[in-house]
Amino acid sequence: MDHDELYPIAILIDELKSDDISLRLNAIHRISTIALALGPQRAREELIPFLQESLDDEDEVLLALADELGRGLEDQLGGKEYAYMLLGPLENLAAVEETLVREKATESMCKICTVLVPPQHEEYFVPLLKRLSSGEWFTSRTSASALYAPVYPHVSEGVKADLRKGFQQLGADDTPMVRRAAAKHLGPFTKTLAKEHVVSDAIPVYRRLASDDQDSVRLLTVQDLITIAQLLNHAEVKDQLLPSIRQSVGDKSWRVRYMVANHFVELAEAVGKEIVQDEMVGAYVQLLKDNEAEVRTAAAGQLPGFCKLLEPEVILTRILPCVRDLSTDTSQHVRAALGKEISGLAPLLGKEATIEQLLPLFLLLLKDEFPDVRLNIISKLEQVNAVIGIDLLSQSLLPAIVELAEDKQWRVRQAIIEYIPLLATQLGVQFFNDQLSNLCMQWLGDTVFSIREAAIINLKKLTEVFGVEWAKTTIVPKVLAMGNHPNYLFRMTTIFAITTLAPVLNLEVTRDLVLTTVVQLVGDPIPNIRFNVAKALEVISENLASSAEGRDIIRTRILPQLESLRNDNDADVRYFAMRALDKAAARQ
Repeated sequence: MDHDELYPIAILIDELKSDDISLRLNAIHRISTIALALGPQRAREELIPFLQESLDDEDEVLLALADELGRGLEDQLGGKEYAYMLLGPLENLAAVEETLVREKATESMCKICTVLVPPQHEEYFVPLLKRLSSGEWFTSRTSASALYAPVYPHVSEGVKADLRKGFQQLGADDTPMVRRAAAKHLGPFTKTLAKEHVVSDAIPVYRRLASDDQDSVRLLTVQDLITIAQLLNHAEVKDQLLPSIRQSVGDKSWRVRYMVANHFVELAEAVGKEIVQDEMVGAYVQLLKDNEAEVRTAAAGQLPGFCKLLEPEVILTRILPCVRDLSTDTSQHVRAALGKEISGLAPLLGKEATIEQLLPLFLLLLKDEFPDVRLNIISKLEQVNAVIGIDLLSQSLLPAIVELAEDKQWRVRQAIIEYIPLLATQLGVQFFNDQLSNLCMQWLGDTVFSIREAAIINLKKLTEVFGVEWAKTTIVPKVLAMGNHPNYLFRMTTIFAITTLAPVLNLEVTRDLVLTTVVQLVGDPIPNIRFNVAKALEVISENLASSAEGRDIIRTRILPQLESLRNDNDADVRYFAMRALDKAAARQ
């Protein structure tokens, strides 16, 4: 064997033994290239055994190795029939102490399982799975639970029975970490089972885990409950799962109840209409009235989704009283979650019930002391507007918007500015002009720069919503009028606004209105304004250059001003004027 043939593996060995972790990581990331250089036979005979012995390293290196082994390395070993050789190093990685490494190793093994040639599942993967499942250390048993689902469909009936038994043992393991992993992976494994085995094997495992003394195990069974309910018919759900549903909803740990509340719509959809009416409404009311704010918050988040499964009279008699209580909840997070979702009830209840029952709650939340509650309400107005109409909505809405617009917290003012284009789209141009136009101009004079900047971007978005003609009559004259203000900050805001608005304005507005103000500001005594004028002229010339008339305007009105600024006594002004001149000249 000559020196050239030995070189790749020698380099890899040297780098993997280096004291420098970055070199070792580099070597791992190049394994695929090195395997290619070695050729399939030497990669199988030398590289894989070497990797199997190189597992005493930093977690970062092992994580990279676990990842690389699942990235199609079997192609460099000679094809799919040799993919099983990668399972050796991965089996060792699946038993290490670091969770991230184990998870990545099991992920890579799952990928390899899908490319194995059929007899190899039973020949190589199942024995590996049994070794991990009966490992002395809990780490290997924890990893094993993730591997049952991918291999189960590919094996014979006798082996399937062994696998079901093996998973049952993991679900009854002495170590909570293993039971937690079993609870996490029971759902995916159950999906691979035949219907009779769901009832005979999966449900007993689920029941044992759902009654575990550790809440960290029980909370993971909520997702399993949903998966099993989706696989059974409604009569079987009632027969097999109803006590478990009641048990989870009333669990002594708030973390379990939180998980139920967080996935309540999924669960309700899986169990069928009859159980929803008989059991789930009561369960949902119980969660909405829970002692823990986190559970009430999660339950409030499911409000419109669950109510879609109910008749309007059930919503009014059973759910709405709880919603009223939540609107005055002591926790601001509960009220914020409610504010985000309550508007979803309007289409379900219809106009009359919305006006009578929901609007008072709406107004209450719009006056909430916590800004997020008010903002969440305003961000979801479209659904309510569609049901009750703009007149009623605007009467209640406007005072809240004005209040938020003048909030002492500048971040609240900024948040409401960002919602204005959405409101404008929902409420229409007439309402905007009458009620919100002055507010938008008021923000341009705010003491906080971030607010002035957000207000300018807001004007651009509004122009995109309502069109250039609207901007020409409504906002452009007001923006340009600020160019004559004695305070230089207002003049600066004008030039910033012109620079931002220029791309959405047409040639007529730019020629007749905008350029007059920009030319006037060329002689401004403040250098900051003059160099921003140069920047504005650069943007304007870029937008005008696409037409012959625009190029003529650049030549007659913009270039002379930039020439004048090029001789300015301020270095920054000269620099930006030169840059704008070069770009404008290039477009001629």
